[in-house]
Amino acid sequence: MTTAYILGAARTPRGRGKKDKGALSGVHPQELLAQAINAVAERARIDKAAVDDVVVGCVTQAGEQGACIARNAVLTAGWPEGVTGVTLNRFCGSGLQAINFAAMGIMSGQQDLVVGGGVESMSRVPMGSDNAGIDGNNPHLRKRVFQVPQGISADLIATIEGFSREDLDAFALASQRKAARAVAEGRFERALVPVVDPETGATLLDRDEHPRPDTTAADLAALKPAFAKMGAMPVGPQGETLDQLALRRYPDVAAIQHVHTAGSSSGIVDGAAAVVVASERFVKAHGLRPRAKVRAMATAGAEPILMLTAPTPASQKALQMAGMEVGDIDLWEINEAFAVVPLQTMRNLGIDPERVNVAGGAIALGHPLGATGAMLLHTALDELERRDLQTALITLCIGGGMGIATIVERV
Repeated sequence: MTTAYILGAARTPRGRGKKDKGALSGVHPQELLAQAINAVAERARIDKAAVDDVVVGCVTQAGEQGACIARNAVLTAGWPEGVTGVTLNRFCGSGLQAINFAAMGIMSGQQDLVVGGGVESMSRVPMGSDNAGIDGNNPHLRKRVFQVPQGISADLIATIEGFSREDLDAFALASQRKAARAVAEGRFERALVPVVDPETGATLLDRDEHPRPDTTAADLAALKPAFAKMGAMPVGPQGETLDQLALRRYPDVAAIQHVHTAGSSSGIVDGAAAVVVASERFVKAHGLRPRAKVRAMATAGAEPILMLTAPTPASQKALQMAGMEVGDIDLWEINEAFAVVPLQTMRNLGIDPERVNVAGGAIALGHPLGATGAMLLHTALDELERRDLQTALITLCIGGGMGIATIVERV
């Protein structure tokens, strides 16, 4: 097996994911991805014609994000017609899975140069646009496993694990403060590719649009629970609510405490990201200097009603494959889909909080579903270099009760 090297990375800013309100809401998602892959090709100093494939994560593959957005973005970007593209969906883990698949192609010896990444325009293609529901609207599956919306799962985990509203708000405030510090110190500037109007060339957005650096503890405390009304909705065959259906699996839990708010949940945003992965022979043949190498990759499944707990087993599996322990990881990126996810993962694995999401996370910066994993990997690389550290583990919770993890090491 050959080594998979990371040559370069690039991401767009995250724009607010609301129709006609975010700076990127007027940009077709193919254009977002096209600008990201053009930027990463330039940064990595590669010949686009040499790229074996472009692997792209995208969750809501409907409308403008349908019709294999990977291939259409390659064409939109003006790349040679011989370069192929493929689109995948592993829910919130899609962007990282795309990079992992790129690395697998390299490590197998079947490919030498692959671009992996992701895209999601949540303003133009909102969640649910594919009309698939949580379970593909399969009544037979629903009888076996009645999955609930992730916000209810997050509140159920917090209830079972004993995380309070104050715990979640404190984590959310820390995310905002870390992101604000990173922005003020210019720590995202290397990563960012300003998005331009494809017709005029005018810059539309050159910074992340979602952070709220002036957020206070009082602001967070004033927010109402985000998923209480949803949990009280009657949807079952006997008029059961979503909360009641979730608790079928957990009869010892008296009631779900709805503790997550908009302030302690990830933001809805638009964005795209791309990473170039290459083989050792390609690197040597072209005199290139990699930024890092992929040490290990893993996915893991967990209980699909709680849904969001699999970053723990996925991380453990990746560590085992790399012959490493938790303490060997210098920096962790644990996606902040909801505050309880990194809090539970840190508790389960005994991770030092000072090593986790050091530049903030999706609570402050936003979570462009198909692109987030690639963005987190880029942040990890930048922070490893800035701090002169060696190893990082990136992990995300995933719908349906899955998790994904990737370990990278600087070279």
